[in-house]
Amino acid sequence: MGLNLAQAAMLEGKNITYLPSYGAEVRGGTANCTVAISDEEIASPVASSPDFVVAMNQPSLVRFQNQIQSGGLFFINSSLIEAEISRGDIDIVEVPASSIAEKLGGPRSANMVMLGAFTKKSNLVSLSSVIEALRSTLKNKQKLIAINKKALMAGYDLF
Repeated sequence: MGLNLAQAAMLEGKNITYLPSYGAEVRGGTANCTVAISDEEIASPVASSPDFVVAMNQPSLVRFQNQIQSGGLFFINSSLIEAEISRGDIDIVEVPASSIAEKLGGPRSANMVMLGAFTKKSNLVSLSSVIEALRSTLKNKQKLIAINKKALMAGYDLF
């Protein structure tokens, strides 16, 4: 999801940094990445108080809910996250990403459902750039392109 967002921003000529953090926790834990997008030069890839945070599971909600800056948007996968968020100074965007992905027949495309919703609500990049980046990433895997594009559109059309 983060790589696709970063590539979409590059296609639009924006300055970006992409800093993944994948350890032993890749499936089901708090693996994460930081994507910085700007029209100006970016001094540091580290985001100590980001405008946007996406939590796809409960451990990520617990770990990252206090990092988002006041007034930011916090996207949560409401299919998997049940806990109340303890902050009243941020906007919560609930996206049933896992449920939608399962209904579409591609449960592993929940991240693309979330990316579609994120693209619509954040206005950081255009949907067409995200789709173009997806095609570039998946190259000749037409079946994967089709299900992921469908998932992107489902998330985008939620709002």
